[in-house]
Amino acid sequence: MPGLTRPRDTARRQLHADKVIDLARAVLDNEADAIRALGARLDEHFARACQFLLDCEGRIIVTGMGKSGHVGSKIAATLASTGSPAFFVHPGEASHGDLGMVTAKDVVLALSNSGETDEILTIIPLIKRLDVPLITLTGNPESRMAREATVNIDVSVEKEACPLGLAPTSSTTAALAMGDALAVALLESRGFTADDFALSHPGGRLGKRLLLHVRDIMHQGDEVPRVPENASLGEALEEMTRKGLGVTTVVDSQGRIKGIFTDGDLRRTLEGGAVDVRATPIAECMTPGCFTISPDVLAAEALENMESRRINALPVVDKEQRVVGALNMHDLLRAGVV
Repeated sequence: MPGLTRPRDTARRQLHADKVIDLARAVLDNEADAIRALGARLDEHFARACQFLLDCEGRIIVTGMGKSGHVGSKIAATLASTGSPAFFVHPGEASHGDLGMVTAKDVVLALSNSGETDEILTIIPLIKRLDVPLITLTGNPESRMAREATVNIDVSVEKEACPLGLAPTSSTTAALAMGDALAVALLESRGFTADDFALSHPGGRLGKRLLLHVRDIMHQGDEVPRVPENASLGEALEEMTRKGLGVTTVVDSQGRIKGIFTDGDLRRTLEGGAVDVRATPIAECMTPGCFTISPDVLAAEALENMESRRINALPVVDKEQRVVGALNMHDLLRAGVV
């Protein structure tokens, strides 16, 4: 009947799975060998290429056709995110106007496994006319592109991981790895730091962990739960309910922290027997000498402190120990720090 399928042969499928896993392992081994071989071939050409890229006063223009183009686009993104301004230009579009983006202060990084890509060879005379350094990553050091380059880096592989030897597999992996090697070498040479990386990734998890401070996400002003040290347990409970953070700070007449009262403190108080919430001073129920944090501390550090102490909220205090804010785990979750 239409829409019905025959039951699958489980034993046969398992045999197929074994073959697929063996093939996958062979591919990974082949590509790993190709990358290892690159390391053994690194020489002064790599160092010269790094110097040209490091000296670039403009931008690094990355280009490549087909699969090399996809790899080149990723290399450009990696360079840009690690302190080396770069962008990708399609070689076909370059010969129809986009080459106008290239200035005399730029460096061109071109990828081609064969080293004979027509679209790139077409624009090389124009690149040379601008007297722009041309760095090529090719799989054939005797190719036309390699010969025309200011510096050529050999990214050849012994064989593709594709059983047919046709699909770009090991060759694209090798080119991608070499691009990463260039980016990391430049990163180190520029003294690029984790803070620099965060500045170019403000929307990412790492950027938030390195850029967001407690003051950026803490509750402040009237949102901060606080009661005076002579308040009753009932008044503290009302403040906790109003502010909705499951905690209230206890402060002296100058606003300095004296302690904190949490849901856990309430549970322990009630476990001790009957309690007159109106008559019981909060000072008898609070946790004195509680852990606090400065508004200038990174939110990621606040998270580490909360996790290590197994607490869900923190009073935020200034240098005089005056309460200026409050922070809980939900704030960190909303900010993307967790």
